[in-house]
Amino acid sequence: MDSEEMKRRTKQFAINVGVLTQGLPDSQINRAYSNQIIRSSSSVGANYRASRRAKSNADFINKLKIVEEELDESLFFLVLLAFFNQPQKEDIGILYREGETLLKIIVASIVSSRK
Repeated sequence: MDSEEMKRRTKQFAINVGVLTQGLPDSQINRAYSNQIIRSSSSVGANYRASRRAKSNADFINKLKIVEEELDESLFFLVLLAFFNQPQKEDIGILYREGETLLKIIVASIVSSRK
């Protein structure tokens, strides 16, 4: 997969998370977790884009490590949202699987960049 496709997919991940959170019932838990996941999921795309402008291989890896952390955080909040929103569990599961896929791609990129 090329960098343009990854930019598209990370942006779409953030958009899909935003759409999901807009459709959740209003509750204290959903507001708190939605705020967190909106930040982390949008940070995935922003930091991936920044990695493409890295000044060195070390800078590139560092930026990808941030993407990895933000994806992991997004996955955590998807699990929590699924627990508290059983009717949306299937939709959340689709987003979770995409997040896992993106995380695997990022980790593989980090590993290959270290060689």
